[in-house]
This record gives sequence, structure tokens and C-alpha cells, in this order.
Amino acid sequence: MNKPSFSPHHTNKVLFTAWVVLLAIPATIYFSAASLFPTIALDSNLAQALYWLTSTGTAPYGIATGIVILMFCYRRLTKPQFIQLVLAVSISMAATLSLNHFLKPYFAEPRPNAMLLEQEYLLNTQDFYQHNKADKRELIGSAINQLEVARPDLSLSPQLKRHWQHEVGYAFPSGHTLFAVTLALAVSFYLLLAGQVIMPIMLLGWAITMGFSRMLLGMHWPQDVLASTAIGGSIAFSSIYLTQALWPTIDSQFISRLKTA
Repeated sequence: MNKPSFSPHHTNKVLFTAWVVLLAIPATIYFSAASLFPTIALDSNLAQALYWLTSTGTAPYGIATGIVILMFCYRRLTKPQFIQLVLAVSISMAATLSLNHFLKPYFAEPRPNAMLLEQEYLLNTQDFYQHNKADKRELIGSAINQLEVARPDLSLSPQLKRHWQHEVGYAFPSGHTLFAVTLALAVSFYLLLAGQVIMPIMLLGWAITMGFSRMLLGMHWPQDVLASTAIGGSIAFSSIYLTQALWPTIDSQFISRLKTA
């Protein structure tokens, strides 16, 4: 076990700086009015790599991602640090899922891939989002098949076709970005306290590339990724603060129970 190399105050400063960097990337894309979709071949090796990356945040694989990360942390944190990490992650994931579920129908923003299909007269987004999930998957599947005839330059890999058919909800916010940013920041706080540096860098890189994958694959707009990064960071820091505030009480009660057991 490495000795802690960061104090909680220093760790917060480092993570806040990392959060600013995470925000700066989609903010630059958004304010420059750059469009990342469709800019890559959707049946290329790059698209395949981005699909597998985005799958690490797609249900149910996102659960496996979280478990693997926690397993890595288990052997590198003290027991109190690990318990605090699990509590912070649990709070942040509950908040993330709840907000994502509420905000999508509230903003009702069509996805970039749906807008592309509408521009090719293969889909009516106003009508499309009124259908249930099963019907939407059938409609978008039919539109994809027609797209490949009308626009051979936009051929999709089989995996990406399935992904487009699986993700038929609204765009805003990006649930994948929310998940990745929140998890990366919350976990990195406790890893940095334990003197671990490489894994936090990898987690933050994963969060950055997750946002890019969502934009390049036609699933989200830059504003979705920007807002989700802002929300995800806010949730992560709030969860860490709440956990740190509650921990003395939780720890004392835990010790008392052990003594009376």
C-alpha cells in the first residue's frame, strides 16, 4: 500500500483542475460550433473502437465496469477509504440515474443520428419519439437499412446498427458521460489519497474519450456532453463532501457495534 501523497485539500484542488479540463474540451467544441458527426466512417476500425469504449458505460456493461474499478480499488485502499469510496459512488450513481431519468423527457432533445435520418427523409423525429421503445427500435432499424441505400458513405458496422437501435431515447443529457465523469472523479479522489496516480489519470482519460465517443457515433451533441460533464462533476464533489461529512458518525457507530458484538 502506497503512503498517501495528497491531503484531502490538495486532492480536491487536483480534481477540480481535472474537472475544468474535462469541461474545457466539450466547451471548445460547442462554442466553436464544430460538428463531430458524421465526420468518421461509421464502419471503420476507429468507429469499432469507439463503440467498444462507449459500451463500458452502456447498461448492463456499465455495472461490470463499476465492479472492475471497485475491485481494483479494494486492494489499494485502506478499509475505511474503501468503505467511503463505495458510499460516495453509491450516492453519486443514485443521483446520476435519477437526474438522467428526469431530464431526458423534460428537454426532449432528438439525438444527432435521428436528426440525420430526418434530413434524409427517412424518419420523422416528432412522430418517432411518441412511439414506445419497441416501435422506435423497429422504425430506426428500417431507417438505417434505407440510409445505407441512399447514402453508401454512411454505412454502419453491425455493432453500431444494434447500438443505434438500442439507444432510442432522447439525447439530453448524456447518461454515458454522466456515468463516466461522476465515477472517474469520485474514485480518483480516494485513489489519490492512497497515493495512486496512474489509475486516476486513466479514469479521467476514459471519461474524456467517453464524451468523444458519444459525439462521434451520433448519439449526443456537444452541449449534451458539456452539460453532463458539469452535472457529473457537481454530483461527484457533492457525494464526496457528503461522505466525508457523514463518515465520523458512520465510523463511530460501526466501531460501537463491533465492541458490543
